[in-house]
Order: sequence, then C-alpha cells, then structure tokens
Amino acid sequence: MSFAQVTAELVNGFETTVLIFVITLVCAVPLGLLITFGSMSKIKPIRWLVRTFVWIIRGTPLMLQVIIVFYGPGLVFEIPMTNRLLAVLIAFIINYAAYFSEIYRGGIASVPKGQYEAGQVLGMTKRQVFFRIILKQVIKRIIPPMSNEIITLVKDTSLARVVAVLELVKSAEDIVAGYGLIWPLFYVGAFYLLFCGILTILFGKIEKKLDYYKG
Repeated sequence: MSFAQVTAELVNGFETTVLIFVITLVCAVPLGLLITFGSMSKIKPIRWLVRTFVWIIRGTPLMLQVIIVFYGPGLVFEIPMTNRLLAVLIAFIINYAAYFSEIYRGGIASVPKGQYEAGQVLGMTKRQVFFRIILKQVIKRIIPPMSNEIITLVKDTSLARVVAVLELVKSAEDIVAGYGLIWPLFYVGAFYLLFCGILTILFGKIEKKLDYYKG
C-alpha cells in the first residue's frame, strides 16, 4: 500500500474525527451552560439531581459511557442501537457538557458578588446583569480551561473505535491489520498534532484579544 493510498484512507477517517469533534462541541457548549444553571439552582432537589448527574459522568470513563450508550438500549429495553456514530455523539456530548458545566460554574463563582449588586443598583434585572456584566468576565476566565478540554476532545475522538466507528485511529488499525504496515499508526500522530496545533494558535489569539479586560 503506497503512502498516497494510506493518506487517502486516513483522511477518510480524519473526516469522521472532525465530524465527531465539531458536533460534540456545538452541542456540548450550550448544553453545559444549561447544566450549570441547574447545578446552581436555588431549588435543592434540582441542584442535587444535576450535581449528582455531573459527578457520575465526570467520575466514569468516557469509553465506558460510549459502550453503555451503544449496548445499553439493546440490553435494557431490547431496542438495539443501530447507528454507531450516533451512540458515540450522544456519549461525547453528555460527557463534555458535564465537564464544560463545571468550568462555567467555576467561572461564574469567581466573579465578585459586588458586581451583581452594582448592576442591580443601576436598575438592571438579574438577566441583564448576567449577560451585560458577568458573562464577558466569565468568558475571559474560562478560555484557558475550556481550551484544554477542547484539545482533549480532539484526542478523545479516538475512543469512537471501541464501537467500530471508522475514525482516524480505527482507519490506521485497519491498515495495520490488513497490510501488515506499522508506520501508519505513527503517521496518525501528524494529523492530531496539526489539528491540536491549529486549535492552540486559535485559542492563543482569543486570549490575547480578551486581554483588554484585566479584572
């Protein structure tokens, strides 16, 4: 198998990797914010339920969650999950939404309470205070931990192979098994390094752009 053929096969797998990454990010970012509101709710049963859910998700391996989402419906409800990619996306979105929610919660909690009070003194509603004053500060504070989680997501996409989704690493493994070549596994690293490198540069620029606020 030539270098060009291996590259073509890996590019096909990389497309699935990027798809998992993009859909997970687009869905988990807003879902994480909703979970944050639940975990900070003044209604104790809701707050307890949401925080317990987050604790379970963060305390168990993502690989196990992927396996449960894929095999669970068939074992428990006798409704087999036929779409492997969908199972992976569901597990990834739930997992990363839980992690993002804790980052959001930490960012919101780090803003001094005096700023909430100052906004209310100016006649703003709680909603206006949050979106006009607090949110901008929270965004700046959470960019570093969010960037770490997002870069981790790039590498975690390789876990999709546990349910035979043909992502980047699975593509390389199939080549190794089918043609007895070992170097494609190392070649895979170049794809991840390039992807993570681009994200690192992007987040670095975002952090610099937000340096106008020093609070």
